[in-house]
Amino acid sequence: MRHHQAGRLSQAEQLYTQILAHQPGHADAANNLGLMALQAGRIDVAVDRLGRAIALRPGWAEAYSNLGSALSKAERLDEAIAACQQALAIKPNLPGACNNLAMVLQRAGRHDEAIDACRRAIALDPGCIEAHNGLGLALNHLGRFDEAMSACRHAITVRPDFADAHLNLGDALQGKGELEEAVAAYRRAIALRPDLYEAYSNLGIALRDLGQLDEAMAACRQAVALKPDLPDAHCNIGIVLHDQGQLDQAIAAYRRSIALNPNSPDAHFSLALALLAQGDFRQGWEEHEWRWESKRLGPRRDFAQPQWDGLPLAGRTLLLHAEQGLGDTLQFIRYLPLAARCGGRVIVECQSELLRLLRTMAPDCEVVGRGQALPPFDVHCPLLSLPKVFGTTLGDVPNAVPYLGPDAVDAGIWRQLLDGPAQALKVGLVWAGSPGHKNDRNRSMNLTTLAPLGKVPGIQFFSLQKGEPAAQARAMPAGLELIDWTHELKDFADTAALIANLDLVIAVDTAVAHLAGAMGKPVWVLLPFVPDWRWMQKREDSPWYPTMRLFRQPSLGDWDSLIERVAGELSVWASQPFSPPSLRTDARGHQ
Repeated sequence: MRHHQAGRLSQAEQLYTQILAHQPGHADAANNLGLMALQAGRIDVAVDRLGRAIALRPGWAEAYSNLGSALSKAERLDEAIAACQQALAIKPNLPGACNNLAMVLQRAGRHDEAIDACRRAIALDPGCIEAHNGLGLALNHLGRFDEAMSACRHAITVRPDFADAHLNLGDALQGKGELEEAVAAYRRAIALRPDLYEAYSNLGIALRDLGQLDEAMAACRQAVALKPDLPDAHCNIGIVLHDQGQLDQAIAAYRRSIALNPNSPDAHFSLALALLAQGDFRQGWEEHEWRWESKRLGPRRDFAQPQWDGLPLAGRTLLLHAEQGLGDTLQFIRYLPLAARCGGRVIVECQSELLRLLRTMAPDCEVVGRGQALPPFDVHCPLLSLPKVFGTTLGDVPNAVPYLGPDAVDAGIWRQLLDGPAQALKVGLVWAGSPGHKNDRNRSMNLTTLAPLGKVPGIQFFSLQKGEPAAQARAMPAGLELIDWTHELKDFADTAALIANLDLVIAVDTAVAHLAGAMGKPVWVLLPFVPDWRWMQKREDSPWYPTMRLFRQPSLGDWDSLIERVAGELSVWASQPFSPPSLRTDARGHQ
């Protein structure tokens, strides 16, 4: 025992082995040998020896708890949970068993139960910092980041050198979007434990979100150097490579992650986005179904009815429901007519901002707002699963436009409001998306960046910008005169009515760009160096929107060069005696 307590494990193991050889019924020796095997990573040996200890002393709660830890390491999670529960059945007030149970439940993805077990352990032993840290870990998995930070900080207060608590605190801070603080927490964890590979991997993603791609790659590669078979680190390397525009290498990294963990949702989802960006729609849509298991999206809608597989509806009712952003809904609602031709009734559920607009598209379908009571239906399908259902490939994207348009009366009202110089071309501008979007740092700009457009004569600019960035229009950059009627835009039906009276929309990657494309309006989309998957690579057109033109940053973060190019193209266009016929549309958006 003295050897064991002093850390002289080889001598202790030799002694316990001798004891067990001479006294086969010595349960303590079997238990201690099991713990040492567990500490040394000899998991099967640990399970065997701890099982022997329990056989020798069937009512030993601590041995059951230890066995639970060993079984968890062996990925025998159901057995591990049963062992920990047996420990607590024997000794309900055993904090270590509660904590071990929490950790196993965590690994099994049963986070709510893990939280209960952690809190039970804390109630039994308020000083159990492992339980506080475990509580933070479980809360992180459920997205309850403020509570997670509180639990981790309590553990750190009690033991400032607790590296795992700093790691989990970093995860909570990253979840809250407090990236600088997250980086500091990860670096503190690494300073305390230089071999903590998870901290390097997570640090890589925090640095990537800050746009520090070279440092991010170095951190991820250090994680792999420490643990070559860490699936998350390979996935994170792929994400950074993707951001650097190296899609082939990114795909290879994702596939390596999946080889190590075939059930990794993030790796499959990341692979889907890379494949779709390359135009490999057939594989991409299959992998895209993993999005529901990824932490990057909300949970799958929990319907009792099955998801539609594309077979004829034969009189059944299909619910199509929006699942992500407004732009996604506007892009993929194009599949509504295809679904409606499958022999059944179709209901559409969408965001409230799109309710009136989609009703103009589908007068024969019932359109309900998200959160409203749903009518009865037989099968359902998320909008972004429809390309897979219909087997869409790059060569057969359903891209007939317009498939959306405004109410004719509303468009007529806007025509009168926008009446201006007869020869002036009317151009709508959008310079930023929602600040809450995870990629907003890359896709948005400040209004001042658009100032060079104001030098182009013969243009009348109109703001289509909503949300917080709309306030920038109150202090317009010198030379850029912007007419701002956006306070009159209550929803996307109003925005569509305004766009119907414009000649061109120039927008960053936001829902307005999708709306203009769906209306068949000329739209120039301003894209970051590595844009969202749907804009693909290098091309200046879009397979989704025939009237769309894509302008890409020539290098990471270089909006200035892009805007100078757009200003030049706009000047050429505006100098023509008459605007091309394709730029003039009637109130419904039809050419």
